[in-house]
Amino acid sequence: MSTGVRRRMGVEERRQQLIGVALELFSQRSPDEVSIDEIASAAGISRPLVYHYFPGKLSLYQAALKRAAEDLAGRFEEPHEGPLGARLLRVMRRYFDFVDEHGPGFSALMRGGPAVSAGEPHSMSHVSATNALIDSVRQAAYDQMLSHLGVTEASPRLELVVRSWISLAESTALIWLDGRRIPRADLEVQLVHDFAALAAVGAAHDEGMAALLHTMAKEEPADGPFAELVGRLIALGA
Repeated sequence: MSTGVRRRMGVEERRQQLIGVALELFSQRSPDEVSIDEIASAAGISRPLVYHYFPGKLSLYQAALKRAAEDLAGRFEEPHEGPLGARLLRVMRRYFDFVDEHGPGFSALMRGGPAVSAGEPHSMSHVSATNALIDSVRQAAYDQMLSHLGVTEASPRLELVVRSWISLAESTALIWLDGRRIPRADLEVQLVHDFAALAAVGAAHDEGMAALLHTMAKEEPADGPFAELVGRLIALGA
């Protein structure tokens, strides 16, 4: 039978709980609109106790941002099984799952975090830390893409293609969040098609990219995303 006494959390357990609560709130509204009082209330503790674990909202936001960045980077992990087009489509679905669930937080992450004034203590270190987190997500996505392509060291042309595609995925997601005027599933497929298109343009200028594109096309089934793109392009010229 329950005694009604609340179990006391350890320091790290409480910190992780607060990070989770803050991340949930930051996912629903812009971090600038979420107060420490709201975080404390949602966590079931007092405002002073929040400050016992974090110096202020900015430090708590940074901790939540770090967890979100690790989660987002993990969305690019995918077993190396089956054709590349299908793998990338699964990656994009998980990526947009995150964007859908953490809209305001995703926007804040990609746009540099919550507003901080130039005179605010540690504002520059906050900007640097946020930029480093964004870069870590991009680098994780880049490394995963090379792994899927079976490449250990990218040529300058391939690096340009992959990094350009990652930037395109970010900007597409941010634009989609502003009104969600295009069905999400359409954009997921479109981004897979975008990668194939970028690779094809790169292949026109680079023999190594041409060989890579040939391998991608050879392994693609007739009902795969890359084959669908080819079919649509042929239909446009008919």
